[in-house]
Amino acid sequence: MPALATPPDRNLVRIGKERVESVSATDFPGHHPGESHHWDLDLFRRQLRVQLNWLSPTALEFDLVGVDASVANAIRRIVIAEVPTVAIENVYIWNNTSIVQDEVLAQRLGLIPLAIDPRKVDAKKAADEPPTDLNTVVFSLVARCTRRPDVKKGETDPEKIWNGTQVLSSALEFSSRGGQDKLFGAHEPKPAVDDILIAKMRGGQEIVAELHCNKGIGKDHAKWSPVATASYRLLPTIQLLSDVPRDLHAKFQACFPAGVIDIAGDALVVANARRDTVSREVLRHPEFEDKVKLGRVRDHFIFNVESAGQYAPQELVPEAIHVLLDKIREVRRALSAATA
Repeated sequence: MPALATPPDRNLVRIGKERVESVSATDFPGHHPGESHHWDLDLFRRQLRVQLNWLSPTALEFDLVGVDASVANAIRRIVIAEVPTVAIENVYIWNNTSIVQDEVLAQRLGLIPLAIDPRKVDAKKAADEPPTDLNTVVFSLVARCTRRPDVKKGETDPEKIWNGTQVLSSALEFSSRGGQDKLFGAHEPKPAVDDILIAKMRGGQEIVAELHCNKGIGKDHAKWSPVATASYRLLPTIQLLSDVPRDLHAKFQACFPAGVIDIAGDALVVANARRDTVSREVLRHPEFEDKVKLGRVRDHFIFNVESAGQYAPQELVPEAIHVLLDKIREVRRALSAATA
């Protein structure tokens, strides 16, 4: 990875002579004056920084600073497609008298995220490998719609007439097999979200099924992806090149999202470039030509990761890094074997 000449806490990047309106630019590694491309492990360690900005039960935002874009994108792609989870793979429907066809019902069930620690489940080595208590988790689904005994005459509200009009993900019940009680302990497998609607039913209808869950990864099927979204953007930079006339301050400020530009007396101040969406609205106005330079810090990535429920959000990136390290080790072994 090319080493960068600017310090890790910089707010602006150096700019060349090209205009910001240009579609193509040379603002990327290899085209900055004075940029060093020698590998220096100590410099890399000094520049590498990870900062958690906020964390919720389902999502987080963090900054990854000092790495090449290829590394940041590798982490993003692995989080989406290669961090393993457990999802419903086979649905055995014993009875289904609802209006939802069997194949549609199976598809809906397969997309329900499951709170199952994949590190406690073995992946099947082949599709025809028989299920065991080590590679398969079983759920049962029994849902019936029955008439309430205390329905008043003339009642028309289905919710007051029938019990079980909605089949939710909470209806899935874990069926322990073999030593799974000991294997999972207090963390019994269950749906990650309880109120996912599976089907609607009316009186006399029922669904009885058995669900077999296996370990897999998102690049084989989206149901195994552990995230609802995983994305990053580069940290924006805004450089004021010359003074803006005072009567245009409000117009200039309105070209950016709230909180990006402040008016301090007779001067404009970049208050928080992080809030900028890089809309380039300011470049539409000729009166601001050559007065501002928009850019991005090329090695400062703002990540947003939202868990689908199989993992806590703070676990996803470390798991992705473990997968990335395994890939690197495999490449190293292959190179060693090829040169032996």
